[in-house]
Amino acid sequence: MDEAQKAEYAAFAGVRWPFLVRSAVLLGCSLHEAEDLAQTTLVRCFVKWRHVERADDPAAYTARILINLHRQAHRRRWRGEVPVDALPEAPQQAAPVGVVEAELVRKALGVLNPEQREVVVLRIHLQLSERETAQALNVPNGTVKSRLSRALARLAEDPGILELHHGGEQ
Repeated sequence: MDEAQKAEYAAFAGVRWPFLVRSAVLLGCSLHEAEDLAQTTLVRCFVKWRHVERADDPAAYTARILINLHRQAHRRRWRGEVPVDALPEAPQQAAPVGVVEAELVRKALGVLNPEQREVVVLRIHLQLSERETAQALNVPNGTVKSRLSRALARLAEDPGILELHHGGEQ
C-alpha cells in the first residue's frame, strides 16, 4: 500500500468510525464491544483496502464486514461473563442528555430478531439503500423490504418508542 492509499484509508476510517460504533451499539453491543467490533472491521478494511476502494459502495461493503463480524461474535458460546449473586450498588446520578433516549432505542431494538435489527440499523441508521442493504446482508431486495416492514410494525407498538416520539408526554 503506497502513501496515497494509506491517506485515503485513514480518511475513510476517520469518517466511518462513529457510524460503525453507533451501528454496533444499535446491534446490541456494549460501548466497549462496539468499539472493538468497529476496530476489527476497520482492520479488515485495511487488509482488503483494494477491494473496499473498488467496491460500488465502500460504506455498504464496510457494513457487510461489520454485520458478519457481529454475527460471528454472537455465535460463540462463551462470552466471558461470569454471573454474580448480587450487583454492587451504583451511585444515583441524573442521566446525561440523550442517554435516556438512547436506552429507550436500545430496549426497543432489543425486541427485534437479529435479522430485523440488522435491516433497521443498515436502512435507518446507516441510510443504505434497499439494494445496498440487500448486498450487505446477502439477501434479496424483497427480503429487506419485508424484514424492515415487520420490524417497523413491531417498533411502532413499543411504548418506549411512543414515549420518545411524544417527548415523554402522555
